[in-house]
Amino acid sequence: MGEKVVAGGFDLSDRQRYRAKLRRCLTGLERLLEQKLFDRPQNLMGVEIELNLAGPDGMPRMLNAQVLERIASRDFQTELAMFNLEVNIAPHRLDGRVFDQLAEELRTSLAYAHRKAGELDAGIVMIGILPTLDRDDLISSNLSDVDRYTLLNDQIVAARGEDFVLDIDGVERLTCTSKSIAPEAACTSVQLHLQVTPGRFADVWNAAQAVAAVQVAIGANSPFLFGRELWRESRPPLFQQSTDTRPPELQAQGVRPRTWFGERWISSAYDLFEENLRFYPALLPICDEEEPLDVLDAGGIPSLAELVLHNGTVYRWNRPVYGIADGVPHLRVENRVLPAGPTVTDVIANAAFYYGVVRALAEESRPVWSRLPFEAAAANFDEACRHGIDARLEWPRRGRYGGTAQIDAVTLVRDELLPLAEVGLDAWGVEPADRDLYLGVIEERCRRRVNGASWQAATFHGALEAGLARDAAFAATTRRYSELMHKGEPVHTWPVGLPEPVPLA
Repeated sequence: MGEKVVAGGFDLSDRQRYRAKLRRCLTGLERLLEQKLFDRPQNLMGVEIELNLAGPDGMPRMLNAQVLERIASRDFQTELAMFNLEVNIAPHRLDGRVFDQLAEELRTSLAYAHRKAGELDAGIVMIGILPTLDRDDLISSNLSDVDRYTLLNDQIVAARGEDFVLDIDGVERLTCTSKSIAPEAACTSVQLHLQVTPGRFADVWNAAQAVAAVQVAIGANSPFLFGRELWRESRPPLFQQSTDTRPPELQAQGVRPRTWFGERWISSAYDLFEENLRFYPALLPICDEEEPLDVLDAGGIPSLAELVLHNGTVYRWNRPVYGIADGVPHLRVENRVLPAGPTVTDVIANAAFYYGVVRALAEESRPVWSRLPFEAAAANFDEACRHGIDARLEWPRRGRYGGTAQIDAVTLVRDELLPLAEVGLDAWGVEPADRDLYLGVIEERCRRRVNGASWQAATFHGALEAGLARDAAFAATTRRYSELMHKGEPVHTWPVGLPEPVPLA
């Protein structure tokens, strides 16, 4: 959710100063790019996972401050609401047995956090949207007691000037309003970072945009919200609507939302940072003392603090990130499309597929984004969110005639993208054992047409057929999900339904 900030009010002069400072930061970034001052290739990747706290009954627990106090590790942090946590895994080199190493670190960290949460009669649930969340859970008083969340909420509410409207029409339809951005806290995701050189950034970002729909189709895990069955991956429409600073009139004018897929392929990382300044007013106009151009003139590396802060309030599904490590600047592509869970194995399989296929697509001599209209990539993303593993996507035809055609997502993955992911992981230097294990999970998901969303929906409907009321069915589905999540076998192997006998409620 961005860097640490201190709460306070803003006046007109603050916004004018901030806008001017942002432009100096953008000029500083341009100079850094021109002078080739960025880090050399290091093949570094990183993972962040947002988590939920729930009790043995499957209901959310507003206890993140108390749980974090017991965990007492810098790897775990607060997130937007009191039932959220985030775990951060240190950057790793993308080679060798990196995925097995990541899996072991995640299992160890999550098991420890789960034990500590258990001391408070709670537990860790890694899922896109907790099915038992109610509208009354997602109110401003349940936001984490952290200045940046309070301030961000206040600024987004002020920019919108009226209640937020949630209207998602899926298997069922949800319509409601909220007076705060708290419903966004329902969205818990996995963020995959890849450090890239400026020269490779555009190709990697374009490749990530092209496959975002495929990632969602095979990884969907968020079919429910507020007692309704919606899209197979309901996070994107929920995130967009719950952070939308545009009243209906601005939406009608075509003003861009702060959560968006984008509208074009790019040729440089600069394009994205420049768009963020051109299209989006500041939400948090907090000025740092550093003057970036003076720092550059003196031979230093500027933090570009205002640019970084502003960039963190524009919620692209593939976000550009500027950072500094050991005094050297670098760029990262932050992939934000995936929901959390269902298991560590599933998360790592999703990561292996992403890093492999993006590497292969970015290095193709005739790249996919030269053959796929951007509008088609955006429509694919919407289709994948709606239909998950049953989505049909538009994709460039192979062969001499070119053009695009509609294809089942699972067919596209098995016939074309999994072989590319193998090539990409080999290019990274990933060990064949890691490559085959985790891409095999993706292949089996596609073969069985099972992912987290399809399992949740089937289990929920089975609970209804067994006689449970809706609320009890959501709770039972959540408890069963949590049980299987902690056992750790990938979701395509999970038995559908609840263990017998089914308690009536």
